[in-house]
Amino acid sequence: MAATKTDMLRVPGATLYYEVRGSGPVPLLICGGVYDAAGYAGLADRLADRYTVVTYDRRGNSRSPLDGPPEHQSIEVHGDDAHRVLKAVGVTADAPAYVFGNSSGAMIGLELAVRHPAQVRLLVAHEPPLFDLLPDRDHWRAVVQEVEDAFLKEGAGAANQALAAGLRMSGGEPAEESSGEERRIPGGEEAPQGEPDPETLEMMARLGRNMEFFIGYEVPPFSRYVPDLATLRTSRVRVVAAMGEASEGEPPNRAAAAVAERLGTTPVPFPGDHGGFGALPETFAAKLHEVMASAP
Repeated sequence: MAATKTDMLRVPGATLYYEVRGSGPVPLLICGGVYDAAGYAGLADRLADRYTVVTYDRRGNSRSPLDGPPEHQSIEVHGDDAHRVLKAVGVTADAPAYVFGNSSGAMIGLELAVRHPAQVRLLVAHEPPLFDLLPDRDHWRAVVQEVEDAFLKEGAGAANQALAAGLRMSGGEPAEESSGEERRIPGGEEAPQGEPDPETLEMMARLGRNMEFFIGYEVPPFSRYVPDLATLRTSRVRVVAAMGEASEGEPPNRAAAAVAERLGTTPVPFPGDHGGFGALPETFAAKLHEVMASAP
C-alpha cells in the first residue's frame, strides 16, 4: 500500500484537507454526499501503483472547515476548489489531470471542466444527480423542496428521510441507508462486522457530522445546478458519463445517460451501483484505469 501524504490548502472562505498517494500521472477523485477522502481510500490504494492519486475533503465537510458559519454551497465555488487542489499538487496545462467524480462530485467535475479545461485531460462523471435534465424534472424539484422544507421545520433527520423516500435507491448515498436496504458506510463500502477499528470509528463520526451540512446546505442549491453542456460539447476535455451496472433506472443513473445524450457520446458502464467505487474497489479501479488509459 502506497504511503499517503496529507496537507492543508487555504482557499477563499475555507481550508481544504487533501491527500496524495502513489506516483505517475495525476487523477483527482472528487467525492459527493457526506463522505470525504476516506471514502476513496480503497479505490485510491488500487490506483497508486500507476498514478499519483489525489483526494480531498470538500469545503464544509470533515477536515475542511469553512471560515464562517454554514451557508448554501455553490457548485461553481467547489469547482474552483478542485482547480486549486490540482494547482497545489503541480498540475499544469502541459500535464493535465484525469478527474473522477461520483454523485455531486461528478457535478463539481463537470464545472471544473467548464471553468478550467486546461487542467483536465479526461473527466469521468459517475452518476451526477442532474435531475433537471430528466423528463420528470418537476417531480424532482418537488422532492428537493420537500427536503428543504423538512430541514427548516424539523431538522436534518427529517430532511434525510424525505430525500431517502424520494430517491428509493439501492446503495451509495448515505441518505438511503435508512430505507432498510443493504447497509453501507458513506462512500459505498459495506458496513464492517463487529466492533470497528478506531480509524473507522473516527471516519464514521466525521461523516455523521457532515450529514446536516449535506442535507441542509448542499442538496437544495446543488439540485438547481445545470452544467454548461454547450461548452462541454466543444471542449478539449473528453467527458465520459459513467453509469452503475447495478443501478439501472435509478435517478442518478438516468441523469448520467442524459448527460451522454446531450454531449453526443455513449455512456460507459462501471461495476456496481451508485457507490460501486467503494463496494467493489478492485474491479472499479480496473475499469477506471481502462477508461483513463484510453484517453488520447
